[in-house]
This record gives sequence, C-alpha cells and structure tokens, in this order.
Amino acid sequence: MSGKKITLIITGLLLLDQVVKFLVKMNMTLDQSITVFPNWFFIKFIENPGAAFGTQIGGEYGKLTLSLFRIIAVIGLSWFINKLVKKNAPAGVIVGFILILAGAIGNIIDSAFYGVIFSESTFTTAAALFPQGGGYAGFLHGKVVDMLYFPLFSGTYPSWFPGVGGNSFTFFSPIFNIADSYITIGVFYLILFQRKFFK
Repeated sequence: MSGKKITLIITGLLLLDQVVKFLVKMNMTLDQSITVFPNWFFIKFIENPGAAFGTQIGGEYGKLTLSLFRIIAVIGLSWFINKLVKKNAPAGVIVGFILILAGAIGNIIDSAFYGVIFSESTFTTAAALFPQGGGYAGFLHGKVVDMLYFPLFSGTYPSWFPGVGGNSFTFFSPIFNIADSYITIGVFYLILFQRKFFK
C-alpha cells in the first residue's frame, strides 16, 4: 500500500469524524439527545475531558499528560506504519493500524484545538465557532466531543450478585465518537483476523 493511499484513507476518516463533531458541537446543547432508532440508538451530546468512551483523567495536568501521550502514540504509530509499508506487510495489517492512527488523531484534534476555536457548550446554548474573546480553554486542554449512544437493553443485577445486586444497569452505556470507533474496530480487527502476521 502506497503512502499516498494511506494519506487519503486517513484524511477521509478524519473528515468524517470531524464533520460529525462540528455538526454536533455547533447545533446541539450539552446532554441533548436525538433518537435515531427508538430504544437502542441515540445521538446524545456530551463532552469528555479525559480518555475514550467517557472515562476521565483528573485535573489540568492529567488532561495535559493524556494529550501529550496521544501525540507520542501518533508519532510512534506513524513510524510503525511506515515500517510496515517498507516491509510489504499485508494490506489488512496496515489498514488495522491506519484505523487506530486515524482515531488517535481525531481525538487529538479535539483536545488540541476545540478549546481554542469554540465557545463553551452549555445545557442551554450550542457552541459558537471562533467566538469573540476566544475559546473556552487553552491549547491541548479542549474537551473531546462524544455523541454515539447505544443503550441496547436495561435490567437489574440479581440480588445475589456481589457488590451490585439489586442495582439497575444499561448495556451498552458509554457514549463515544467515531474516532473511538476507529480505534476499537482497528484493535479488534488486528486481534481477530491478523494474528498470524504478529507471530
């Protein structure tokens, strides 16, 4: 697979991720929900100050550490993909790592630039692009936009279940974005279908 083709694939993946995030950020208020398919698929806007799938890292330094870690990971992945191309690795292996790389870059863009270019999203107002007086946070301190919510079913843990017996639950409760999906699909694809290469 050529470098030009890889660049085009990553660019296309990033455009999809960022267009969806811009539309959500500029047209929805925090916690607003749009039903796509009743009971199991919603567009629900939240902002994630931490890692993937709504998990969080505390404090200003935690956020900065996470952003820097993502940048280092992207540099390492880019180097590794380049190495795979030179070794004529199977296209499937390269595509798996391209998905992971595109997902990481997509969330870095949010962290690096959204705080600078957007106003704060609130429960009553959508964000504005390039607001007067500047954005809501500094470089590398922006929040990641999440919107995909699949609460497939709800239930109650059996009373005998340790620690959570009797409590209600929803599967699948995390809210995530398209970039998170790229990473997850890439990792599972490599584990399930490309194990032979890594031997």
